[in-house]
Amino acid sequence: MNLPSRLWRGLTAALLSTASLAALAQDAVEQAADAAAPAATAAAAAVTPVLNSGDTAFVACCALFVLLLLIPGLALFYGGLARSKNVLSILMQIFSGSALISLLFAIYGYSFIFVDGGSLQSLIGGSAKVFLASINNDALQGTIPEWLYVFFMLLFAAITPVIICGAFAERIKFSAVLVFLAMWFTLNYVPQAHMAWAGGWIFQLGALDFAGGNVVHVNVGAASLVAAWLVGRRKGFGTPGLAPHNMTMTMTGGSIVWVGWLGFCGGCAYAASGFAMLVVLNNMLAACAGAMSWMLVEWFHRGKPSLLGAVSGAISGLVAITPACGYVGPMGAIACGLLVAPVCVWAVEKLKPMMGLDDSFDVFGVHGVGGIVGSALSVIFALPALGGVGFAEGRDFASQLGVNLGVTAFTFVYSVVASWVSFKIAAMVCGGLRVDEEQEVDGLDLSSHGEVGYKYSN
Repeated sequence: MNLPSRLWRGLTAALLSTASLAALAQDAVEQAADAAAPAATAAAAAVTPVLNSGDTAFVACCALFVLLLLIPGLALFYGGLARSKNVLSILMQIFSGSALISLLFAIYGYSFIFVDGGSLQSLIGGSAKVFLASINNDALQGTIPEWLYVFFMLLFAAITPVIICGAFAERIKFSAVLVFLAMWFTLNYVPQAHMAWAGGWIFQLGALDFAGGNVVHVNVGAASLVAAWLVGRRKGFGTPGLAPHNMTMTMTGGSIVWVGWLGFCGGCAYAASGFAMLVVLNNMLAACAGAMSWMLVEWFHRGKPSLLGAVSGAISGLVAITPACGYVGPMGAIACGLLVAPVCVWAVEKLKPMMGLDDSFDVFGVHGVGGIVGSALSVIFALPALGGVGFAEGRDFASQLGVNLGVTAFTFVYSVVASWVSFKIAAMVCGGLRVDEEQEVDGLDLSSHGEVGYKYSN
């Protein structure tokens, strides 16, 4: 074979080889593209929120449970603790206060909590969604409709301020209650919720507080001390005449509160998932442990366990697990309930008399003290060695505990100041906070509302 022929055949072979390689390369590119397509689709789906009907149904059910926690749960719980001549007054405060705060949340609260506040983002949100503007039926918050998110967070807002009504029950003007609740919501709850939940400076610190141990419980506990101080003691404070009138009502209300609390914290997962069920289980176990712990402490010291003690213990366990429920395991939840109840018993039976304040239904002793203890226990039982999830990368136990306790201290101090201002505004607008002595003796049901819930009084 001559040289030109060999050259021609070599060139042809080279061209065929190049074509083959090109074809193989093209096939490889196409195969890689086909393989990458699902990943790209998944990545796009991760970035673009997609409505999940299961998550939506779950959170909607949790929201309705929270509504039951508030009305009638909290109302009945407090109603049973009041004297018979004041039952309707406390029911009215809870019922109307819930309605008032819900309206304020829709008008401006949601926007100033959850909208980006621009240069003030670390402290307060923005006004873009005042009157719930710029929300439509297609808007999503994660995998649920934004309307549902608004509804769920509205219930958080509605229940928090009215818990304070248990501190000044049976002697405050109804008008002062409404003005105080409106001001406290505006000056206290809105900025605190933004700072902790919506990208504010507390949120950036990374405190372990899954469902509002600070924003809800420490907050209202501090406010209850200010309420008891400024409103003053009830007539007959320290005598048996102030005993609860109906423990059956209190137990019924407390049980509804317990059920509603599972939705309160479980819904904060915003998804129907195994994690959400762990949160629900943690709340259940902490409540059971708190009930047994309070009962045993009371039984040991008084010789008899009381129904009020058992119900109060369950509530204290729920308060303590609220910040911890997303970070601890089931055994950690039980430990939280067992440990918090004795501290709350001490706060109610020893610390309260030492302070000399008439916190009517022990809001500080259960919610305030329980929230403070829960903040610390959240860090302890978040340790992997104790069944928890651990801490963020680069953060150890000491630094996380410092963050949690620092945030709790800030919440407490801020609440004291904002509560004092809110009560002073209410006193100015309403000509004082307290009803006349004659009206207090007659009972607020008749003197404030012209109704009588019971034919007898004590």
